[in-house]
Amino acid sequence: MDVLDLARWQFGITTVYHFLMVPLTIGLSILVAGMQTAWVRTGDEKYLRMTKFWGKLLLVNFAMGVVTGIVQEFQFGMAWSEYSRFVGDVFGAPLAMEGLVAFFVESTFLGLWIFGWDRLPKRVHLACVWAFSLATVASAYFILAANSWMQHPVGVAMVDGKPVLTSIWAVLTNNTALAAIPHTIAGTFAVAGSFLVGIAAWHLWRKRREDDADRPVWRASVKFGGWVSAAAFAALAVTGDLQGKLMFEQQPMKMAAAEALCHTESPAAFSVFAVGDVTRPDCENVKSITVPALLSFLAHNDFTTEVRGIEDLVVEYRERYGEFYPVDERLGELSGQPIDYVPNLPVTYWGFRLMIGFGALGTGISVLVLWLTRRGRIPESRWFPRLALAGIATPFLGNSFGWIFTEMGRQPFVVVPNPSGVDGVWMFTARAVSGLTTGEVWTSLIGLTLVYAVLAAVEVFLIARYVRGGVAGVMPRKKSDKPDDTLAFAY
Repeated sequence: MDVLDLARWQFGITTVYHFLMVPLTIGLSILVAGMQTAWVRTGDEKYLRMTKFWGKLLLVNFAMGVVTGIVQEFQFGMAWSEYSRFVGDVFGAPLAMEGLVAFFVESTFLGLWIFGWDRLPKRVHLACVWAFSLATVASAYFILAANSWMQHPVGVAMVDGKPVLTSIWAVLTNNTALAAIPHTIAGTFAVAGSFLVGIAAWHLWRKRREDDADRPVWRASVKFGGWVSAAAFAALAVTGDLQGKLMFEQQPMKMAAAEALCHTESPAAFSVFAVGDVTRPDCENVKSITVPALLSFLAHNDFTTEVRGIEDLVVEYRERYGEFYPVDERLGELSGQPIDYVPNLPVTYWGFRLMIGFGALGTGISVLVLWLTRRGRIPESRWFPRLALAGIATPFLGNSFGWIFTEMGRQPFVVVPNPSGVDGVWMFTARAVSGLTTGEVWTSLIGLTLVYAVLAAVEVFLIARYVRGGVAGVMPRKKSDKPDDTLAFAY
């Protein structure tokens, strides 16, 4: 493996791992804020105990997310210094906003929420958790604005071969970002909803034959998580459709790769499932189960739109962006070689379907658990808790495959050319990597992977420990029956 491949593996491993924390933090923070709101409005201790239990799991996950997230921005200078030089004038603003505004608000109000129990008035304390949760959304927005610029560069002018920011407003209101943020937030709710359903259903089943004082907590959590998960999947479908239409305009090669559409079709059929070797861009020996004209509708809201295939797009890309890489020793083995404009077809084709499939499966499990526990029922079968716990993983997998598809589908570009934007605002991934040796990248790749493995073990241990402990583990009941006694607990 050369430096480019190793650097991509390193960034992929650390980023996907970090993104496992992000959606749970964002989605769960808003749900916890909703639980605390219900407690403040009703005074029902059930909602307080929900807030305490799920809030503890939120804190563990948030702490790990911060630790793993720090590495992401350092990687720009470690393995991707040429990329950093190219995009630095653009990325400086949104990343500074994320760090100095969003993350500062997150950490400040999270601290007030943690240490403010019994010290701040109820409504002030409630405002703190809402400020924290909304700041996580703002943080995601600024990061997505930067990422969306890579997918669709806007608001810049080329000066001395590099893009210079001319309008931060154009970057922040990039239609790619405006489509990505609701889709991403819907994905966070899918993760958080399944998380609630899986853990709460397991607790219901585990103590089904006992007189569990916290059974109302688990029932309310299952109901809350199930409805959130169902609503999230509906939102994902709507926002995903919007993103697909933008992809048709902005990154036609990614759309063609997502469908393994080798030849231009009008109307174009949507491939549900393919049998054969999808690695070849000529689609030899590939048989697909398709829905006629559906891809045309997804691309442009009608059933007749032409969707260009991979072969025609390769010809167009070669004419517009060149047929060969420049002769440059920094490009290593790719120096002077033909440019492969076709993304990794198995990854993009199956990644797109796994994203949808795992998302639908997670929602289906949550709704099934919601139905099975209706009117006080608790299934006796052992498959019930196993199914519920397995459902926790599905939206995580769906989110991960979605991001892998998004990033891998734009290759060989790290900054994708805007078909209607400023000429020259694009960068090949091969030109973005730092001038490192394979030994140096191997060292950081192995080191970071081992560190992240240890952090993963720590997170799983802590989450499992607090889950097993239940509500009593974070908020033990007092001997006195006075409701006020429950307020003595603080994080």
